Amino acid sequence: MKPSYGWLLKWILAAILITVGLTMFFQEQLVFLVTGGVIVIFSLFRVYPLLKSLKKELQRTINLLEIIFAFLLGALMIYVGYESYNSGNAIDPLWHQVYKYTLAFILIARGVVFLYSTVFLEEKTEQMKFWMHLLIFILGGVIIGVKDFEPTTVALLLLIISVAGGAYLVYDGSGGYKKYREYSLALNEKKQIDKPKDVEKELPTTDTPQPEKDDDRPYVN
Repeated sequence: MKPSYGWLLKWILAAILITVGLTMFFQEQLVFLVTGGVIVIFSLFRVYPLLKSLKKELQRTINLLEIIFAFLLGALMIYVGYESYNSGNAIDPLWHQVYKYTLAFILIARGVVFLYSTVFLEEKTEQMKFWMHLLIFILGGVIIGVKDFEPTTVALLLLIISVAGGAYLVYDGSGGYKKYREYSLALNEKKQIDKPKDVEKELPTTDTPQPEKDDDRPYVN
């Protein structure tokens, strides 16, 4: 067993995640920043593994176009959030509509590209993955249909996700901390076993001859 401090990192990340979720609920600038950051990261880290694993050129083309549009819209969200946060001004209501249709476009585009690939380009997939993308497609349509959709709606969703994710990290980190304490306990017990015991001093022995006893037999002349 080796010591690990991964539990400490998980607890720190949990604190940051929950704090950001709570703060984001009261500052819509952070909603734009976090949403844009998630879209940009998701787009960037999909490029190489996705395009490398696709066999058909048409599949690579439509997926690349989807990633490019999503990346640009995510970058726009980051720019709007940063400018509003830096200037201290509230975000213009026009950008609320842009935010709404950006989310809807990204979700619908992901669903359409996936369904087109599985239906017309005969890409094999799992049932769970199919139903999840169908749900994503429907969610994009729901966002468009909601008249009063605001970034605060997403802020509430992100708050729930951040609290749930933070709770999971705390729980997972507790297991790591328990193992760390077991390691410390075993280490201390090993030290006690290996500690040399004091050598007891032996009493010195003497070789002095004992006096002979007198002979009690009578003396004969």
